[in-house]
Amino acid sequence: MEPGTEPDDEPDDDLGHAARRRSTVLWVGGLSAGLLVTLVLAVGLGAVAISPATVARIIGHHLAGWPAGVTWTAPQDSIVWKVRLPRVILGALVGAGLAVCGVALQAMVRNLLADPYLLGVTSGASTGAAAAILFGLGAGFGEHALPVSAFLGALCASAAVFVVARAGGRITSLRLLMAGVAVGYALYAATSFLIFAADSAEGARSVLFWLLGSLGLARWSWPLAIVVAVVCLTVAALMLWGRRLDALAIGDETAHTLGVPPTRFRVHLLLVVSLCVGAIVAASGGIGFIGLVIPHVARRFVGAAHGRVIPVAALIGAIFLVWADVAARTVLQPRELPIGIITALVGAPFLLILVRRFHASST
Repeated sequence: MEPGTEPDDEPDDDLGHAARRRSTVLWVGGLSAGLLVTLVLAVGLGAVAISPATVARIIGHHLAGWPAGVTWTAPQDSIVWKVRLPRVILGALVGAGLAVCGVALQAMVRNLLADPYLLGVTSGASTGAAAAILFGLGAGFGEHALPVSAFLGALCASAAVFVVARAGGRITSLRLLMAGVAVGYALYAATSFLIFAADSAEGARSVLFWLLGSLGLARWSWPLAIVVAVVCLTVAALMLWGRRLDALAIGDETAHTLGVPPTRFRVHLLLVVSLCVGAIVAASGGIGFIGLVIPHVARRFVGAAHGRVIPVAALIGAIFLVWADVAARTVLQPRELPIGIITALVGAPFLLILVRRFHASST
């Protein structure tokens, strides 16, 4: 059994279950309120600062027609509604999606250092995006050529991982891990080759910025709607599969005993996670460390049971990435940092702490 995948140490009596449920409800309620406050504050922050009260009035006016009287300027309305709100919403969705996919992957491969980069999906999306930026792939999709090409690249990478992992028979944790690493490295090499072959400094800078992640493509359009649908369905599916994830995280033999076929369930998880990560990376680029760090934070708060970890991880991931994006677009105003730099600055020290913890527990 991998460290940290054990069932909760709390007693399994009715009182213990009730206490854990109350704790989870409190965390979910508090984090939900925190997310709402975060959304309002983050929309108001930027090169042009807008007060939270004005932000709330503008959003309420567009959503519910209240207040009816307009007390703000047209530029403020445009900044809040057309530019920042879709970006903040996308950031919350991306953070939530990457966090829950990290939870699922860590259970699927029984490795607490697993994250969405593991399956090569991010590398596939990066290759598709590089082809779109440098060579005009998907030009028929107009302004949506970049996200469409990235999503197609992610799907191709997922299919390749599935084929390679399935080649030796049933899909196991080790085969998924090795297949993801192999496909990821191959696609990383393909992306590097595309950048070299294009011989375009401006194109290379655009690809690099996208590879490090950005929410700058957020608009009120169908790519955002797709991310909303995919992330919500992924969170719902993983919550329904909470007990199956618990069984799979303990081991294949335990899963069999509890009536969970490991190979079939891993295929289902692979499909769900690949579609979710593909949609996210297509909309925001490659943002690292969210799927690695946030699951561990959530487990610290509510224990190891996936039915509790998933909603808490989704909310923490959403809040964290929204604030990371605020930092990315305000630290070097008027220039914007790739958001992946911010998440790496926070995630790398956490990873070092995690490695030291594992080393201490093994000695």
